[in-house]
Amino acid sequence: MKAAKPGLDEICNYVSFGRVGTAGQPTGGQLAAIQAAGYRVVVNLALPTSTNALPDEAERVTALGMTYVHIPVIWEAPTLQDLDEFFAVMERYGEERVFVHCALNMRVSAFMFLYRVIRLGVLPEEARQVMLQIWEPDDVWSRFISQALAQYGVVPH
Repeated sequence: MKAAKPGLDEICNYVSFGRVGTAGQPTGGQLAAIQAAGYRVVVNLALPTSTNALPDEAERVTALGMTYVHIPVIWEAPTLQDLDEFFAVMERYGEERVFVHCALNMRVSAFMFLYRVIRLGVLPEEARQVMLQIWEPDDVWSRFISQALAQYGVVPH
């Protein structure tokens, strides 16, 4: 699951899922490595005020010829609307290589857990193992994950 392409393994908490890569906040220079690795879409789930956020990230990403999508997810209050927007973006760019990041890959790992389980049919236990490589969700995020699974009719085993 960890990075194999040069440069990507330097990005905080980088994990690859085939066409999708996830990580914490890349630096301006690392955006070029993301583009060179074939990613065509960058999805940012962090807030503009998050740790190490790039104030001009959208401009930098588009200057490299990639599409930029920002879904600012409030750390203390993730919503099902945020998740639905994320699902829509992932489906819209279903054939593209997509790089999804937040500040430390915590928001993203939870969203990817839910995407893999709800949309891709991955077993919750399998998807959870990848999320746990990054972090163990706190109470806020555990409740959010349970709420999302219930909303979509998925019963974790």
